[in-house]
Amino acid sequence: MKAPRNSGVIPSSFRDPSGFVFWHDGAVYRQINTVYKDNYDQLMGSGLYKALVDEGLVIPHEEVYLESPAPELAYKIIKPEQVSFVSYPYEWSFSQLKDAALTTLAIQKKALDFGMSLKDCSAYNIQFVRGKPVFIDTLSFERYQEGTPWVAYRQFCQHFLAPLALMSHRDVRLGQLARNHLDGIPLDLASKLLPWSTRLSFSLLSHIHLHARTQARYAERRVDTRRPRLSRLGFVGIIRSLESAVRGLNWNPRGTEWGEYYQDTNYSPQAFEHKKQIVAEFIEAIKPASVWDLGANIGTFSRIAADKGIPTISFDIDPAAVEKNYLECRRRNEAYILPLLSDLTNPSPAIGWQNRERMSLMERGPADAALALALVHHLAISNNTPLAHIADFLASICRSLIIEFVPKNDSQVQRLLASREDIFTNYTQQAFEGAFADRFVLERCQRVTGSERTLYLMRRRA
Repeated sequence: MKAPRNSGVIPSSFRDPSGFVFWHDGAVYRQINTVYKDNYDQLMGSGLYKALVDEGLVIPHEEVYLESPAPELAYKIIKPEQVSFVSYPYEWSFSQLKDAALTTLAIQKKALDFGMSLKDCSAYNIQFVRGKPVFIDTLSFERYQEGTPWVAYRQFCQHFLAPLALMSHRDVRLGQLARNHLDGIPLDLASKLLPWSTRLSFSLLSHIHLHARTQARYAERRVDTRRPRLSRLGFVGIIRSLESAVRGLNWNPRGTEWGEYYQDTNYSPQAFEHKKQIVAEFIEAIKPASVWDLGANIGTFSRIAADKGIPTISFDIDPAAVEKNYLECRRRNEAYILPLLSDLTNPSPAIGWQNRERMSLMERGPADAALALALVHHLAISNNTPLAHIADFLASICRSLIIEFVPKNDSQVQRLLASREDIFTNYTQQAFEGAFADRFVLERCQRVTGSERTLYLMRRRA
């Protein structure tokens, strides 16, 4: 994860009185405040922390001695294993969010065995590390008290169950509502958007529809500080019911334009293999420490880098393509590739309090290298983005660039122009090379056999 500065408290870490996260010398640390001492000691001393780490459910950490940004509050400082790239729930595919939800519930079940519980179930507590969802918030655990309700129940429903239900039963694109609702999709909104048939599902009826109605009823009344008692058996029942509800939600990634891209391409098998060979040679020449593949589709070219052990973020605009990419990652147990949903014409912005709680996509860069394969013509023609603007954007997010130019006579470009007037007189190979020469130094270029396409290896100007 990129450090925005050499040291200081991370802007998103201000809501929890139990502690905060901060940067020091380019590494992430977490302060545990004295107020959280008993819960932290229970987490570590009960064996829960070890059990969760051993199962790969929680990020490991070490206790360190370090000057505290707020020593008057400090109990301990820990250094968690560093997460190389921070992603957010609205950038995940359906199955990524589903796996994150099931991981959260597995942690809650395990915590009860050790006399603890999760006090919050924010989806932002999950990151994908080595291809798997891992819980990163050490301060989310508290001692379990028999008879008390689960304080994180509403949050789990809003962060996980509601968006998954909407994506499964309505439209997968409704997962993007999470960008507007940082504390999860409101249950009354989810209830209104879901089809009536979901009320026939006992779990969705109880955890979303009736839950939303209960929230609305109590919102109109004076707060009653007396909470209904919930037995441990009842608590376990809720967790099992939520787990069943999540497992029962599915989405079949098909029928989108880009999800079937490689089945409708103008490449011959020989040309496609030659393109892969060129990309592999360019990657070997620069030996990047990290790669962003922009417009990665199902990750075919991302895997050229990931298979070399290079951490690779595989971005695409199409939910079906990202879903297929993630399912393939899961099937192959891949550790170095992270598929994410991203519209490069409207990338994830900085949002939250003072626009600082969640970083923009560009704030999380730059990558050592970026792949921009079969991308420029979509940005330039479909989105009317000038070539110079594309070059500026790519120069801001990477140091080295492997980019493909697809000429206007290519059938894929002709398809883009079929339903619109050709106003793109500046979309030529010469104009492309001139625009990028202002931002990059050309190191190598090679024509793809059997096509008019050209691949370029460029290095950003100092």
